[in-house]
Amino acid sequence: MKGIIFDMDGVLIDAMPFHAEAMKIAIKEETNYEIDEKIVYQLEGMPSNNLIKEIFKKYNINKELDHKLVEKISERKKQLFKEIEDTQLIEGVRDLIKVLNECKCLKAIVTGAAKKEIELTIDKMIGLKNFDVVVSGDDVEAGKPDSAPFVVALQKMNIKSSECIIVENAPLGVEAANKAGIRCIITLNNTPLDISSDFNNSISKETQIFRDTKSTIGFLRKWCCNN
Repeated sequence: MKGIIFDMDGVLIDAMPFHAEAMKIAIKEETNYEIDEKIVYQLEGMPSNNLIKEIFKKYNINKELDHKLVEKISERKKQLFKEIEDTQLIEGVRDLIKVLNECKCLKAIVTGAAKKEIELTIDKMIGLKNFDVVVSGDDVEAGKPDSAPFVVALQKMNIKSSECIIVENAPLGVEAANKAGIRCIITLNNTPLDISSDFNNSISKETQIFRDTKSTIGFLRKWCCNN
């Protein structure tokens, strides 16, 4: 048995533009600092509170950041996201899952999103029944780029790292995959990130890059179903 681990936002669902916009507005409201939405894509995979702290650090925001402010920004961001989001399933995902179901390939989702958010979004769009394992930001203390989320997924899938491949779209996810010793492919979809400058030298010569999730179907079918 082989398994595939999918990141959620940017790989299965097209929610990142709304997450980025909501975070930008929430930080602007509380600090009057204007951040570039691209930083949210660069830090994708981090639990929300850690992401906010990292943004403050990178922008050197001159405002005391305590737990209360982090929670306030985080909650406001969630509220804004609900107001503006129009999340759609990324093209090709339904066909990809259908193909993988035909050969009984193990499928997991590993994301920094909250478990409740995953269950509502994925179940509504494609069905949680199509995934054997889900690891959320609630399930691990350390999120990406720590290897823990992927290690936990491997344990729950009961397979070896050599029997697994990860589909990612973000630098921290690729870094976490490398730390976990699991092969990783990258699907770009609509990311504004640049492969050569935004992935922190985490891409090796063996890393395969696809323009979108749809274009991974043939590769993942062959990798998971033809052995």
